[in-house]
Amino acid sequence: MKRLFNYLPLHFVVLGILGICSQFFTNFWTVSFLKTFLILGLLSITLFIFKNKVLRTLIAFTLFFLLGVSSVIINDHRNYDSFYENYIQDNSKIVLQIHKVLKPGNFYLKYEAKIINVDTVKTNGVILLNVKKDSIINPFNVDERLLVSSAIKELIPPLNPHQFNYKSYLEKQGIYHQLFIDKTQFFKLNTKSNTLFGLSSKFRNQIQKSLKKYNFEDNELAVINALLLGQRQDISKELITDYQRAGAIHILAVSGLHVGIILLILSFIFTPLEKLKYGNFIKTVVIVLLLWMFAFIAGLSASVVRAVTMFTFLAIGMSFNRKNVVSFSFVTSMFFLLLIKPMFLFDVGFQLSYLAVFGILWTQPKIYSIWKPKNKIIDFFWQLFTVSIAAQIGILPLSIYYFQQFPGLFLASNLVIIPFLGAILIGGVLVIVTSLINILPQFLVDFYGTIISLMNAFVSWISHQEEFLFKEISISFLMMICYYVFIFLGVYFLIKKSPQKLVYFLISILILQGVFMVELNQNKTKNEIIVFHKSRFSVIGKRIGERLLLQHNLDSLKLKKENSISSYKVSEGINEVAEINFKNYIKFYNKDILLIDSLGVYNVVNLNRPIIVLQYSPKINLTRMIKKIKPSQIIADGSNYKSYILRWEKTCLINKIPFHYTGQKGAFIIKE
Repeated sequence: MKRLFNYLPLHFVVLGILGICSQFFTNFWTVSFLKTFLILGLLSITLFIFKNKVLRTLIAFTLFFLLGVSSVIINDHRNYDSFYENYIQDNSKIVLQIHKVLKPGNFYLKYEAKIINVDTVKTNGVILLNVKKDSIINPFNVDERLLVSSAIKELIPPLNPHQFNYKSYLEKQGIYHQLFIDKTQFFKLNTKSNTLFGLSSKFRNQIQKSLKKYNFEDNELAVINALLLGQRQDISKELITDYQRAGAIHILAVSGLHVGIILLILSFIFTPLEKLKYGNFIKTVVIVLLLWMFAFIAGLSASVVRAVTMFTFLAIGMSFNRKNVVSFSFVTSMFFLLLIKPMFLFDVGFQLSYLAVFGILWTQPKIYSIWKPKNKIIDFFWQLFTVSIAAQIGILPLSIYYFQQFPGLFLASNLVIIPFLGAILIGGVLVIVTSLINILPQFLVDFYGTIISLMNAFVSWISHQEEFLFKEISISFLMMICYYVFIFLGVYFLIKKSPQKLVYFLISILILQGVFMVELNQNKTKNEIIVFHKSRFSVIGKRIGERLLLQHNLDSLKLKKENSISSYKVSEGINEVAEINFKNYIKFYNKDILLIDSLGVYNVVNLNRPIIVLQYSPKINLTRMIKKIKPSQIIADGSNYKSYILRWEKTCLINKIPFHYTGQKGAFIIKE
């Protein structure tokens, strides 16, 4: 491990990550492309001019920090003159090229599409395309081009606190706008430019057509598509939930697990090549080519490309048969990926993959050394057990931070499924190849389909063991970092037992306890009023420490399922949710809050520039009300008619009163 910490690319990765984060969150570097490249070139030259070791180190660190910064700038389409937003108007004719097919929503088919032209100008940039579902419209294929006449729209941020920020997620994918069209607003163009992604999609569609000829059940076919073709669009919501709750969702996503198993299988199959002259080199080249063929078949998605890139470096490292080369290859692959695609850093899949592999490389040998069984079968399952534990050590704080749950039976699902996953993948390849050449026997269809069904049934059974699923666990970003420091120093102490390492570990415990106590105290003393957004309903909450008091018009079943309330409850550490009737008035510290409902009553005396909340479309003369009670702020929630909201907004603008509509600006929070 000491050699790994002294490995220069690890330092470069850390500095590159600092550069990526600095530029992404602050956008401090506004120097032109030409000047940036000149600065990078000058720093590179000075590395060879100066002989002083300290000075050269500082220059190298500055260079790789700026490489992280420049990689963000280069990958941001908005920094180019050809970015579509510079040319697009409300009546512009837009030419789109389908780049990726996404999972459809309830009312729209969804795609990532490149904007090739705006009117007569060649442009670049990617947009989220939403096509209204219609029985007449066939789904679009990758590389198809469309002529569209419609205005682009801003991405919608989350309208309630602690909900998933889809806008932020898409922006990290380089998508900043969306487009909504129906069957009357586009025209398919005959011109088509074949890309590698398009060829991959065509080949994958051919495989899917050949598989549909056989009597696989819907869930069986959906899992085969996910396992081998990287396509999860057809998997039912219930099945996805079962795999998530069982801690086996990684089985359904073509990622590092699948590519790692394929690498091990290929390494075993091509072992005889090592006996030839240059055998190791030939074996490595063949394995790398086959891995990238698998990536091509699986659609060249970001997760697949990341996994195959990582294991390409690992395959090259393994060919050297030297200690620590695998670890060095792992770090080098991260450096390479972040240099090419810096936004991978903010992808949950990327973070989980590298932390899992880091956990395995760093802690698995130590855990395995606790007991070395002589029986080969027991040893195999012990190795699998230690790998699963090591991977969980690597990803546990991060997975709790993102998903707010921990599947206690993840070991059971992994120990049962993963030993057979290699056979399932090989069987799947055999099924696909034989189906393509029309020689797939029915007994193989039945046998393979039964195996997939048994796996689904087992995962479903695991997911329904509620007592082992720890839900509604919330930790802050700072607490997550503290947990990683605690785990890192704890494992480091176990590996290098010394008084100094023990002191560091004990300090990490004190820091963890300190942060926990501070956050617990903040949670108990936090008070606020929240006007949530819920279309056609009104939900207003008063948070007092760990209690949330709600006034709403939802029925009890809808309230339990309401995502905005559950997200707030879990993330804010709320222990009790109760109902309350504010009776149209809330006194919150020195603030008066007046609720005006459908009755339109606002004759309350002694109000000092109150905050007004309009609910249920009250029929009032807003101008008269403003003159009478002189509000400091007017809020309209989701229970009001849109026509009323537009009228109120204009009135507030004329009277210079701040207006907040929760359907546009999100929930309104009043703090002490």
